[in-house]
Amino acid sequence: MRLPNWKRGSSEARRSPSCGGDARAGGGGRSFRRACPCGRERCRRDGRDAARAVRIRLFRRSRRAGACPRVAGYALNTPLWSDGADKLRFVYVPQGAPLEPDGEGLLRFPVGSAIIKTFAFGEGAERRLIETRVLLHRAEGWVALPYRWNDEQTDAALALAGARLPITTPAGEEISYRIPNKNQCKSCHSKDGEVIPIGPKARNLSAEWLTDMERAGLLTAMPESFDTLPDWSAGEGETAALARAYLDVNCAHCHQLGGAASNSGLDLRWEQDDPHAIGIGKPPVAAGRGAGGLLVSIAPGDPDASILAYRMQSAEPGIAMPELGKETVDHDGVAVVRRWISEMPHQ
Repeated sequence: MRLPNWKRGSSEARRSPSCGGDARAGGGGRSFRRACPCGRERCRRDGRDAARAVRIRLFRRSRRAGACPRVAGYALNTPLWSDGADKLRFVYVPQGAPLEPDGEGLLRFPVGSAIIKTFAFGEGAERRLIETRVLLHRAEGWVALPYRWNDEQTDAALALAGARLPITTPAGEEISYRIPNKNQCKSCHSKDGEVIPIGPKARNLSAEWLTDMERAGLLTAMPESFDTLPDWSAGEGETAALARAYLDVNCAHCHQLGGAASNSGLDLRWEQDDPHAIGIGKPPVAAGRGAGGLLVSIAPGDPDASILAYRMQSAEPGIAMPELGKETVDHDGVAVVRRWISEMPHQ
């Protein structure tokens, strides 16, 4: 089975519904076999020892290389930025229960599904798997579980308390990288008090990938709306679309109704079209020193007077946004948002 190239935004990753294979080399190796929740893998899961069951199902060595037909690798048009880490994304679809469309929002994942994301830094032989985050859909709801890869790159162990470890980013910055603990996972994945997935929305998945998933019987039908967000890695498209897509993916999981930052009154979802709700001319509610003495979230035509840009271009705790998953500044993201604000007519 041909394995996808996991370079950011690659066309293969965007369309392949096939087994992911090796997370380190982009194909043929052994690492992802341990991260494969293949239904063929014998498992003693009984619901009483969830962590152990997850470990067995997702990280046990398999002797059947590539034998994971219900695992699909995928990529996002506009990915969430995490200090420049490569993201290796997979979904596991249980036997007899395919994904279902739900408009342009999240696909509906049946109980038994898993969403898996492995973070990696470095290139070639220097490439290191750092952590794998797993969302499991159980009868009682979604469960978020972080795993940390060992130094030998041979296994990943459950890390409920999270971890810190030194990392050199692709930009050459030395950082103390944070693997979130279980509760921190919930802070980004929480809506109306429940844990939900935030990544695989139909509007952020390519038409090719969705079509292939449907043909493979892993998706019941094509969503009514899909492939809407721009391909961010291409760097092409209208500035407003690029900026709004970036904010939707990187910020809106908290800044929306029912999200962890809903009390801010800021709603950065792609579909929000109320200028005040997305921050234009909007005073902060309780940003404190995070506002930097600025008066509004977005000052049209003036990014230097906009709290949104101020917080994005900071890595200082208490000011930086997003609060989690970021130790450095995404200069590309900041540049697009600043350009978007600059192009707004002064009011």
